[in-house]
Amino acid sequence: MNKIFKVGLIGCGHISETYFRAEKYFNNIKIVKCADINLINAKKCAKINKIKALTVKELLKDKEIEIILNLTIPKAHYQVAKQALTNGKHVYSEKPLAINFKDGQELLRLSKKKKLYIGNAPDTFLGGGIQKSKELVDKKIIGKINLGNAIFAFPGVQSYHPNPEPWFAKKEGGPVIDMGPYYLTALVNLLGPAKKVSGSVVKGVKRRTIGIGPRKNKTFKVECPTTYLSTITFENGTVIRLTLSFDVIAHQRNHIELYGDKGSMIVPDPNMFGGSVYVCKNLGDPWKEYKTNKMPLGKINIRSQSSRANESSTNANYRGAGLAEMAYSIENKKINKCNGELSLHVLDIIQSTMKACISGVSQSIKTSCKKPKPFLLKEIKKILKIDFFFSHNR
Repeated sequence: MNKIFKVGLIGCGHISETYFRAEKYFNNIKIVKCADINLINAKKCAKINKIKALTVKELLKDKEIEIILNLTIPKAHYQVAKQALTNGKHVYSEKPLAINFKDGQELLRLSKKKKLYIGNAPDTFLGGGIQKSKELVDKKIIGKINLGNAIFAFPGVQSYHPNPEPWFAKKEGGPVIDMGPYYLTALVNLLGPAKKVSGSVVKGVKRRTIGIGPRKNKTFKVECPTTYLSTITFENGTVIRLTLSFDVIAHQRNHIELYGDKGSMIVPDPNMFGGSVYVCKNLGDPWKEYKTNKMPLGKINIRSQSSRANESSTNANYRGAGLAEMAYSIENKKINKCNGELSLHVLDIIQSTMKACISGVSQSIKTSCKKPKPFLLKEIKKILKIDFFFSHNR
């Protein structure tokens, strides 16, 4: 039986609800205390989830807490993670690792110095959709992959978020920081590390209108580019055209398509855990579907409508899998899958993409990483609650 790690959550926003739900699926994590820069929010979260609320400083120094779950806004990720490590605690953060590449490097150095684990979202690549895609890619079902296309494009969060300004802020705003981690982590998982990037930007509507909440119909200024069109070359020679945009009302393109010398593949939404994979091996043939809804971390468990183009209203969401897998890795002294090396490489690609697209000058990726290994069924079973696992396979 696994040790149950006591987790302290910092940042009691909307995403925290998803991580509390993770306790239903995973057997080795328990959120026991929470904190927020706004203590009222922390107390509200604590009351709903029947745990104790503390100040951020108190939680970071609390001796009961073994792992800090860092769900703060992106520009606070670095400082909270650094304080957690300084106080002798493992840390798992929402994406990205940091806003600044040098800050990300410092976090890795500090974690190694302190002999502590650092983990980072996204963990969606551990789900059935990307893992089935990885299995097929590694088996060379479509042969050598030479090129591909990937896209995330929708009108922006202002239609459904009451406080959308951070998504359009000068330093931490834009679609590359927001959605890039999902696509780039999935692509590194499938293809290995990247080596260079080039591209351009589009600046869309200069002012946006809030569509929900107490400030509905109020406008705000857009301070960053809202569309990035990039070309990423991977170390294995594959070239991917990646579009990330907050300026598209609707489209009918697939999230990720990979083109090999023996066929083509459609990869499901990297922002979720499930979805079918499709393969076509001959011109004119029908696409063969590889379903993932019977796989652990692939079963549909949410039904929600979305304003995002090409996003399914039913999907699998097991956020927290990366946190649980890190806890298991700590106990068993193994490298966690959502590790700092991978997260730093993705952050490097993010920053290089933004710099290349804004400047128009191609950028070399400074870091590399090992291509992640598959998340095997025997590994998944070790962190899933038994009753949940068996209900999966009835």
